[in-house]
Amino acid sequence: MLLIEPETEIYQVTHLPVVKAYADRLGLVAVINQLVPTEMEIDAGTVVLGLVLDTLSGRSPLYQLEEFFEHQDRELLLGRPVPAQAFNDDTVGRVLDRLSQCGTMKIYSECAVRACREVGLQQQHVHFDTTSQSVYGDYRREEDQEGAINLTYGYSKQKRPDLKQFVIATLCVDRAVPIFGQLEDGNASDKRVNNELLTQIAQIMARQGVAPGAYIYIADAAMVTEANLAAVGDELFITRLPASYKECDRVVQEAVQAQNWQDIGVLAETKPTKNRPVAFYQAYESQVTLYGKTYRAGVIHSSAEDQRQLKRLEREVNASYQALEAQVVAATRQEYFCRADAEAAAKALIWLASEYHRVEVQVQERPNYGPGRPSLHHPRKVNQMRYGLKADIQSREEVIQQQRQAAGCFVLLTTVPREGELAHDAGELLRAYKEQQGVERNFSFLKDPVIVNSLFLKRPERLEALGLVLLLALLIWRLMERSMRQYIATTGRSLTGWDKKLTQRPTSLMMTSKFIGVMVIKRGDCRQLVRPLSTVQREYLQALGVSEAYFIEPRAG
Repeated sequence: MLLIEPETEIYQVTHLPVVKAYADRLGLVAVINQLVPTEMEIDAGTVVLGLVLDTLSGRSPLYQLEEFFEHQDRELLLGRPVPAQAFNDDTVGRVLDRLSQCGTMKIYSECAVRACREVGLQQQHVHFDTTSQSVYGDYRREEDQEGAINLTYGYSKQKRPDLKQFVIATLCVDRAVPIFGQLEDGNASDKRVNNELLTQIAQIMARQGVAPGAYIYIADAAMVTEANLAAVGDELFITRLPASYKECDRVVQEAVQAQNWQDIGVLAETKPTKNRPVAFYQAYESQVTLYGKTYRAGVIHSSAEDQRQLKRLEREVNASYQALEAQVVAATRQEYFCRADAEAAAKALIWLASEYHRVEVQVQERPNYGPGRPSLHHPRKVNQMRYGLKADIQSREEVIQQQRQAAGCFVLLTTVPREGELAHDAGELLRAYKEQQGVERNFSFLKDPVIVNSLFLKRPERLEALGLVLLLALLIWRLMERSMRQYIATTGRSLTGWDKKLTQRPTSLMMTSKFIGVMVIKRGDCRQLVRPLSTVQREYLQALGVSEAYFIEPRAG
């Protein structure tokens, strides 16, 4: 009897089994299949899982999908044997259309609710931000497609003004985990999007099981408009007061002159470097009035002063000196025939003092002597006494120092009380607002503009499906990072980071770099790792709460 050896296949699975494990935790495939039933050969949930895996694979995402899956262990990553041809343009396009018909944001909301329930997300601080996503490809929006997303040019946060883009608005909680997202036109302004979300936020949070008044809305300075402050109503919020408001300058000057700072200390969790020295924070409590309503204002001073503001101050000080110097030089060259005229000129010169400089002036006698050599025994004869000015420009160091201090200040605007259940002192306000920086780094895992198949751009509905895929990928990316950070906070242990140095701030990108060389060998239905996982890789899996079996045992989602 002839025995046929099973075919041997080798796959480089990298970190993708970890992504699959987190998708299983969310019940991603089951949720989508429940909301998006199809009679196709491949279910919608599996297609979306494949798109998310591709997005987080580290390559240019969502481009040549069928080719990508030809080189993957599809049974291991998708939970069942799926032919690579299932990810052809026609099949994926039909799934995208079905996603749009069922409501992409409805699908995402259900997944976000599952995430909150599964991992217990903290939802006291709700951060709003937008990010622009550039895409290559041709896209045409028909004139009769009212309400469709307009893929167009706008302010590019990816620094690619040459590419068309769309905007994704998100609400994030607990280490920048997105619980809500929606697509906007490529030229949508943060101010308008803020206003739209403020009218919906109570309903959005209610779907997450959070009652009104139990959360604080946090947004950047684009929130501060008359319409947005009216729309926020009784909701608690924290934002930054734009420097363009006169009340901002007034309250900063009030804080600088009062010198009644409350020390907050250092907030940074990372070690300082030569280019990024540690910042020490102080706060001053006050109030501002905007559009007829009084708000709590916290003036925050950072020792890492705003370099742009300092350069502006330096330019103003130099311009002040140069303007005075020109007038002083001209005045000191002038001679007067009587002291009264010289004293009048001196007073006029003193009045030319600026905000940053004052002029000290003395009237000097300038005798005009007769001809001949001076005698050793007799004083020289003065034919006529004339008068001139001696002037010296002095810096107002106290004023300049105050302005330098003001350059390191910004103002937090808030309705959060100082007392009560959700009370925040100035330090807590600042810590909550600084979490916004994590939200602004969302989608950083997409190194390049999304190079997508034209199938995503044929219809606006498919563009919405693209937004759903990116949001789901972001959700999993952030949940992985959150798990690692929580593991460190709970155990006190560190993980191996960049350059083999221990870190207590691991990132998902850092994690993916540790699994680059992981390969699986498959013979028939049996799988094993080409080489055992390293100690570092096992430590990461422990922090992620993922079993090593995910690398060798297919699991249905």
